Amino acid sequence: MEFKKYQHIERYGTDEVEGIDIGQCYVFPKIDGTNGSIWYDQQLGVCAGSRNRQLTLDSDNHDFYREVCTDVRYIDFFKGYPTLRLYGEWLVPHTLKTYRDGAWRKFYVFDVYDSDGVPLHYDVYSPILVDCGIDFIPPLLIVKNPSYERLVHCMENINTYLIDEGKGVGEGIVIKNYTYTNKYGRRTWAKMVRNEFKDQHRINQPTEVGEKVSVEERIVGEFLSDAMIDKAYAKIVAEDGWSSKKIPQLFG
Repeated sequence: MEFKKYQHIERYGTDEVEGIDIGQCYVFPKIDGTNGSIWYDQQLGVCAGSRNRQLTLDSDNHDFYREVCTDVRYIDFFKGYPTLRLYGEWLVPHTLKTYRDGAWRKFYVFDVYDSDGVPLHYDVYSPILVDCGIDFIPPLLIVKNPSYERLVHCMENINTYLIDEGKGVGEGIVIKNYTYTNKYGRRTWAKMVRNEFKDQHRINQPTEVGEKVSVEERIVGEFLSDAMIDKAYAKIVAEDGWSSKKIPQLFG
């Protein structure tokens, strides 16, 4: 098996995920680490990848590969399920710093895919991971036909998975409907991110009377936010480190 990039999760409310909230939905916390995957190769053994590439000991991602390639839990898992692929989040500091001390530097599985690239249902893969002692992200809510208001309430009030007590809620939520395919025939998930959610409401506020705003400022105010820029910067640093040569990539 070779490296396969994880699917893009679409923002809730776009046409890519229109209707995903019709039916049985599993609402998961979205944690703010670095994306990773683990799979098995007959020649190489346990392999690992970041968001965009396969990792090696010389080209690691915050020690993710070094930690998982010798972890007996994954070795035992792939003995029984060599064709499955684990996707998850390696929890190292990015934008959000309010996770519990004991939560850091662990891999939390959020999806399991079969050899055909089809995601397994949570109810199918979770007992397998429990048996192997592998950490995974549990749903905050399982609900049929959730309203927009209920999803927002979940994100803003009960999204405390791994968060240190008294330090608010997490980055956002991911909505999964395992029977859903969008109007383009693709199976995908939806996300709601707290900072983006707040920024979308804030950037629509009218400019004060008499304030002069340039075209560039209006474009930035409409499409960008500090949280979005920080997130993009953190991903670049996690992948390959930062240098001035990465500035065009950040602008992109």
